[in-house]
Amino acid sequence: MSASQPILPQGAGYGVVVGIGLFFSAFMVGLTAIQARYTGFSPKNSEEFSSASRSVKPGLIASGIVSAWTWAATLLQSSAVAYKYGISGPWWYGAGATVQVLLFAQLAAKLKLNAPRAHTWLEIVGVRWGTTAHLVFMFFGLATNIIVSSMLILGGSATVTDLSGMNTIAACFLIPLGVSIYVMVGGMRSTLLCDYTHTTVLFAIILTFVFTVYASSPKIGSISKMHDLLTAAAAANPVPGNAHGSYLTMRSKNGLIFGVINVIGNFATVFQDQAYWQRAIASKPATCVKAYLLGGLAWFAIPFTLATTLGLAAVALRGDPDMAVLSPADVSAGLPAAAAAAALLHKSGAAILLVLLFLAVTSATSAELIAVSSILTYDIYKKYINPKATEAQILRVSHLMVALFALVMGLAGTIFFYIGVSMGWLYTFMGVILGSAVVPIALCISWRKANKWGCILGSIVGFAAGIIAWLVTTSTLNGAMINVDTTGGDYEMLAGNLASIGVGGLVAYISSVVWPDDYDFESTRAINALPHESTPTPEEHDLDEEKKGVASDVQSVSPTTEDTDLDPAALKKAFNFAAWSSVILALIMLIIIPLPLFFAQTIYGVGSLSVWVIVGILWTFLSTFTVVLYPLYESRVAIIQIGRGMVKDIFNPGSGKYVATTGST
Repeated sequence: MSASQPILPQGAGYGVVVGIGLFFSAFMVGLTAIQARYTGFSPKNSEEFSSASRSVKPGLIASGIVSAWTWAATLLQSSAVAYKYGISGPWWYGAGATVQVLLFAQLAAKLKLNAPRAHTWLEIVGVRWGTTAHLVFMFFGLATNIIVSSMLILGGSATVTDLSGMNTIAACFLIPLGVSIYVMVGGMRSTLLCDYTHTTVLFAIILTFVFTVYASSPKIGSISKMHDLLTAAAAANPVPGNAHGSYLTMRSKNGLIFGVINVIGNFATVFQDQAYWQRAIASKPATCVKAYLLGGLAWFAIPFTLATTLGLAAVALRGDPDMAVLSPADVSAGLPAAAAAAALLHKSGAAILLVLLFLAVTSATSAELIAVSSILTYDIYKKYINPKATEAQILRVSHLMVALFALVMGLAGTIFFYIGVSMGWLYTFMGVILGSAVVPIALCISWRKANKWGCILGSIVGFAAGIIAWLVTTSTLNGAMINVDTTGGDYEMLAGNLASIGVGGLVAYISSVVWPDDYDFESTRAINALPHESTPTPEEHDLDEEKKGVASDVQSVSPTTEDTDLDPAALKKAFNFAAWSSVILALIMLIIIPLPLFFAQTIYGVGSLSVWVIVGILWTFLSTFTVVLYPLYESRVAIIQIGRGMVKDIFNPGSGKYVATTGST
């Protein structure tokens, strides 16, 4: 697209970024006001602001997971790898970033069992291992949030600029502006409600593109026509490393390399991103595992189906008068999806994709804002600056930290833009510097034998090993030339990613086996417990069933039933279910399905491509049901309650307002 004039006027870019952004801010502020009036949940409570009173049901959490995991890269980079590698690209992008969410279900269960009242994962690290570990892992946590946020801003601003000509720097700062407004007002619950609305629109737009490409477009219009066009494209420009140079094969060497990089990098950005811990914290304890399994499986449909649609369409339409010529830099910036949308539907296609991208970016941005706000508030302000902070002080700092990080996001995006780092480069690089802490963090939360100094050392040594392997490989393969272009190669990034997560994980695990700790998680279970409370351990639960009844009678100041759900036996059962189900699903997605197809070197015919596309479409419909319709069903009681309150206010002003009753939840 960069080779031609933007298809939309500059005003369209500003209209989407500013206009729709402020509209959603006003909409969410209104929903927050309705929630505060007609339910017992008020964002003026710090627990409600940061964790939605730990009372959110699985459907809405699953929708929030889908939304938080739908970055600019989800829409743009997935289509770019489809453009480069063919049908293997969407699979490796989708599967390589789904398994982490599925496996995170285990950590979510352990979180509820071992630290049910924590606000952040760093609180757990600090209580278990002390200040040194807390500061070391805070570096990795905040680095994760900054890199993720930078990718959101880079991908969003690049596409907005490409489609409308909007100033890139203006986009970098304006994109998080509207989001920060409703996050500051409504907190975590507002973020989840916004996630739900964005996810609903996102699936509607994806299905619009799917049926345009495969059913109604005169340029493609059918799966068989897509097959013919991809075959012709491969004949003209064979894909290096693919079987017979075809786009219609899973036998793609570079696609497999990307898949490995994708898996490693995304472990870092799930396990170390407070946004995912935040959703586990906000979830009802009894259903947090269900939420992560549903969310992970539902999310897979987005990159897989969209990339199989727009990414392949960008290849199929090469040479079409309406299709822009894409340079390698354009592909790295994630522009094939935008080019295909504009070629298929002209201005309307460009506008729809612009809205789709904006909703994805802002929704994920809201997740990052509330996540970083929690870390800065609880792990810096409350821990090191004002340990005796009052409720009002905590809430005020939380608001200020949202605004501060919104500014940081704009600055980070601008810096990366000026030094020439694209979203695609940053996406493959993230595992190099973040991967070393993945295993140590998982061990800290879930394993009593995890060795403190071994895990700290593993994170630091793995970090150094990743950087060294990345730079040495770059120098070796590129005649000692190290710059943005040479460091972004497949093998260079693969070496850095593998060294980082491999060395960090091995040092942490081996040291824990040789010099095991014997930690009982008592201190982490006591995090933020009220003075009159004590959370039962699994052993105490087995010996004294009466404690479950006592816990059930305790009501916190916020309207939550969390304490009645903290049954250690049930949480251990949930962890076991999460363990076997997530591991089985991961094996299916990363080994059982793709590797036999890779080694078979099969070139898909029309029938095989039809199955591939139809599976994606059906998966998208099932995902839509899971994260759009199911949350409405499970919230039907609250919706009726709000509706009744509003009707009462219409006929008798003031009578519909929620009034707390003794023992209400």
